[in-house]
Formats: sequence, structure tokens, C-alpha cells
Amino acid sequence: MTLLYRYCCAAIAASVLPLAAHAQTAWKPERNVEILVGAAPGAGTDKTARMVQKLWQQEKTLDVPSVVVNRPGGGGAVSWAYLAQHQGDPNILLVTSYNIVTNHITGKSKLTYTDFTPIALLLSEYIAYTVSAESKYKTLQDVIAALKKDPRAVSVGLSSSLGGANHIALGLAMKAAGIDVNKMRVVVFNSGGESMTALLGGHVDMMIASGSAISAQTAGKVLRPLAFAAPKRLGGPFAPVPTLTELGYPVVADNWRIVIAPKGLTPAQTEFWDSAFRALAGSEEWKQELESYHLANNYLDSKDTRRYLDAQYQEVREMLAELGLAKPAPK
Repeated sequence: MTLLYRYCCAAIAASVLPLAAHAQTAWKPERNVEILVGAAPGAGTDKTARMVQKLWQQEKTLDVPSVVVNRPGGGGAVSWAYLAQHQGDPNILLVTSYNIVTNHITGKSKLTYTDFTPIALLLSEYIAYTVSAESKYKTLQDVIAALKKDPRAVSVGLSSSLGGANHIALGLAMKAAGIDVNKMRVVVFNSGGESMTALLGGHVDMMIASGSAISAQTAGKVLRPLAFAAPKRLGGPFAPVPTLTELGYPVVADNWRIVIAPKGLTPAQTEFWDSAFRALAGSEEWKQELESYHLANNYLDSKDTRRYLDAQYQEVREMLAELGLAKPAPK
């Protein structure tokens, strides 16, 4: 989260290396490449995987076909288990997200990023704190003032589980504001759509969601984002929305998308995928795709992705421990 920003500065130079760099590696796929997704079609990871596959086809990045394969279930656990069974296979990639860290910390999964080969951090969705356009709360300061008087004064909806990216984003913001999030009224919904329906119906006062989930309703003046947990302001309909840091709360919170492969890849195989994703992240087509969905191009290569995940794991564990959701760390 907050550590991502410092890594991205180092990654900018890598993203502008020659787009043909992947052709210089000693290994390349010789059979179909599977791009796995641990969610149903239409989910954030699925959209990311399909953007990758579409651009690879357009640019003829691979000499072999690629296909997106959905293996939903268990918040990603089904896809992780499948990938773990294919150790050493460089032709299978998985686009996954934040819960590969959180589910291990909370004890929901025995598998985490260290059981695989991190390949790339592709993008980030920064998280917003949003009310309906008709809400009496005009600013985030209004919400915080109400919560300081009574931590149960403002009900908050989020998806899709306690301990997920949205819950952690709420916890980090409230901690920065001096509010005990454990005393707040937090309602968990199965999806962002359900959370938004509850907000618009007046059943909750505020919702926590990524920018892509609220973009259309913000542009249509149905929702009013009060702040983004982003390092800088977003564009488009979110241009007027301040960051938490601008408001005096130095918090950056996002739901990232990473690519992992089975454990046991050779250095040459990892380098091929490094080069392929470096070229993708540096292309104008990819940048335009991300901009259209209000996503941040925070590309990191395999080594920096591993370092980033190591740091994320510790930071997220600390927040989940404060939320009472972290299982005891192994001795």
C-alpha cells in the first residue's frame, strides 16, 4: 500500500525499455499459454487478464496462442491450488489480487505468494470513501467529526469480506484520524453492487470501493466520493476529489493486480515473462486501457514484485492484527 509509491519510481525506467526486449531471452513458450483467473468473468482480475491477452494478441507478443481460464472459488483458493499443482510449468500464469496476502494472514488459505513465482505487479485500483450525492456529509471531515463524537454514528458498507482491501483501507484511514474502527458499524456485502445499492437506498451512510466501481455513478452525479487513498488525485470524474494525504491523513490504500507463475521456473523462463510484461506495461495501448478504467500503471518486475509483496505482507499483518483478524504468526 503506502510502500508501493516508492517502488514505482524505480520501475518507471524499466517500463520504457525497448518493447522487443522479450525476443532476446533464451526461452520462450512452445505451447498454449493459460492465463488463469480465480474469479468469475467480469471480476477485476478477469478484466485485467483479458486486457493482457487482448494486447498480446494484437501485438503478436507470443508465438503461441493464449487463453484466459476462469477457476473461481474460495476467494481465489481454487486457482491457487491449481497453480500449485503445476510446479515448474512456465506456460501457466495467474492474475490474482490482494487476497493472496490477506487470506493467508487470516488463516483462510495455506497458500500465499511465497508458494509461487512472482512475475509482475501490473496495476493498482486506489480506494475511495464515498457517500450518495444526497448525503448530509459533504466532506470526509464531516464524517470524521461525527465518528469522533460517536464511533457508531456513521454506518459503512464494503465488499466482499472483513479483512479485504476495502476493510483495510477503512482501518488505515480511521487509524490516521484517531478513530477505533472496531467500534464502528461496518456492514459487509457480497459485491460492490450490493454495497452501492445499500448506500443509494439509505441503508448505509458511506461505502468503501475502488474507483472503477464508482466511476459511472460519480460522473452521473449519483455518488459523491469524499476522498481517495491515492498518492495523487485521479483524473476524469474524480479530478475534484482530494486525497487522504491532502486532508491531513497520509494513507495510500489500493487493491493491486499481480501475475504469478508456478514455483520452480528457471531464470530464463522468469526473464522471458519479465520482458513480456515490461513491454506490455510500457506500451501506449496498455496505458490507454488503464486510463479508461481509472487504474494506475504501477508496474514492477519479478524481483521488485517479490520485495513489494514481502513488505505488503508485514504491513497488512499489522493492520489485520489491529482489526482482530490475523491468525498468530508461525514460530
